[in-house]
Formats: sequence, structure tokens, C-alpha cells
Amino acid sequence: MVEEKENIKIFISREIPEIGLGLLKNEGFKITIWKEAIPVTQQELIQLVKKHNALLSMGSDKIDKYFLNECRHLDIISQFAVGYDNIDIAEASRLKIPVGNTPGVLSDATADIAFGLMIATSRKMFFMHKLITRGEWNYFFPKANLGIELRNKTLGIFGLGRIGYEMASRSRGAFNMKVIYCNRNQNREAEKNLKAEKVSFDRLLSESDVLSIHCKLSAETKGIFDWNAFKKMKPTSLFINTARGQVHNENDLIRALNEKIIWGAGLDVTNPEPMHPGNPLLEMENVSVLPHIGSATVEARNEMARLAAENIIGFYRAKTVPNILNPEALT
Repeated sequence: MVEEKENIKIFISREIPEIGLGLLKNEGFKITIWKEAIPVTQQELIQLVKKHNALLSMGSDKIDKYFLNECRHLDIISQFAVGYDNIDIAEASRLKIPVGNTPGVLSDATADIAFGLMIATSRKMFFMHKLITRGEWNYFFPKANLGIELRNKTLGIFGLGRIGYEMASRSRGAFNMKVIYCNRNQNREAEKNLKAEKVSFDRLLSESDVLSIHCKLSAETKGIFDWNAFKKMKPTSLFINTARGQVHNENDLIRALNEKIIWGAGLDVTNPEPMHPGNPLLEMENVSVLPHIGSATVEARNEMARLAAENIIGFYRAKTVPNILNPEALT
């Protein structure tokens, strides 16, 4: 260890739950937290981080090649998130900066949001609530405000990892939905336990009654759900995205909904974020939108704080990072 722990300074770019802060304080680290309502800008973050040894970052922080070279002194970066598309991992590895994240602890919380969006969208719940607040709940019309049922329908999962598996498990258990998925690798656990079937991307689009997105954002997946993809979906299908907003083309999604190419959409992620309050998606009858709250439970955020702290503690105790994204940085 280069320095005693009381001389190690850690910058945290947003206030995290006390369980994580407590672990770091108990180790004797000096902690600085960004407490402003507005997120720290990249330039501000660079200037602050230059005075610290480690960074506990958020998914909204821009940790690109420029940032990393300006802050190449960093011992470690621990991300308070599962996703890490905001971090140039290759450059961090080149500079020998280990990067950790918080996997596994928000699978249930995020799958619950995807499952909830599926139900809410299928029954137009968000839109119907707005009718009440506008004083438009009046008479009964047998053909008005009809939703669609989910039982025995086909659920398509794009990116069947931990979160996708939990979404599929809920959907199969509650609605006896057939599960198909499109993955780079085969998910034998899902095939055994959920009778899931691995299919091509085109089959996923054409056969899914509900298409739920759980992939990571990469060059391969960015914008993959565009006009051409939506055109291959059923006109009765639902598009659910709780992964990353950049995975879908929002203008194409709006067009697909307006032209009834697909039936509805449920989004916990948008492009850009935050969504503009005048976005037409917010007024559509068959659309449900949430402000990226997939991991927003007490349990999930506490565990994220714990893992993020333990990544830093592990590095300074034994030069190991429990949830490391670039192990080559430690060689």
C-alpha cells in the first residue's frame, strides 16, 4: 500500500446510502461528496478528482479518454451502477486504472419495473390516471379505453442476462407466457427452467407479443431498435425498454406508435435523459414512461452502495477489486 488509509482521499460524485459511506469511513478514508442538486460537470469533476486518490462515480459521469488522461493518477474508479457505458474501459486499462461496478443487486428491482411497465401499458394505466386528474372520468362506453391481455402471449427478451431472466420468470409464472430470447450466448438455465427458446433477431421481432429490452449499451446495440426493426414487429405488440435509452431510436418509436406499427411502449429509459416534458410519448394513450427508476428501491440502492464501497476497500486492503470490469488493469 502506497499510503496509510487516513491519507487516502475518495471523491463521491453523488451522495450514496449510508451503508456505503459507513464502510468507507470505518476504513479511515477521507471522503468528499458532491451534494449540489445539479450533477457535477466533467470539468468540475476533473478538478475535484485531481485532489483525490479514488473516485466513486455515477452512471451519468462522463469518464471518457479525456477525463481518464486528465486524472491518470487515480488508483481506482468504483461505479455506483451495473452499466458502465459512460466509462472508457479500454483507456482505463491502458492507464492501469481498475474499474469496478455493482452487478447482480438490482436484478429484482429492475425486473419489477419492466414487469410493471408491461402490465401498465397493456391496460393504458398511466393514460387513464391522467383522465382522472383532468376531470375526464365520466361515462361508460363499452368500446372505449380497451387494453390487451397478456396470458399465454409470447414474451421476447433481448439480452437474457440476470434482469432479463427475472423478467421472464415473472411473466411465465404470472401469465404463462412463452419465452423466446435473442442473445450472443445461449442461456441454458432459462431454457431448462423457463422453457425459453433462443431465436434470431428477426424471429424475436416478428414473434414477440411483448418485447422487453435488457441488453447493455454497446456499438452493436446502439440504435438497434429503429424504424426497420419496429416494422418487423406485430401491430399488437408492446415494446418495453428498461436497459438504455440509446438502444432505441426515439423518433422512430414515436412514428411506429403514431402509425400503429406497434401497439404500445413502456419506457424506464429515454433518449435523451431527462426526457423533455413536451415529448409526445408522454401524451400517448398506449405509452407508459418512468424517469429511469429501475434500481430505485431501498434494498437495491443499499446493496449498490455496499458493493461500490467494497470495491474501493478491497483495492486498498489487498489490491483486489471484488467486482472488477478490467482485471488486466491490476496486472
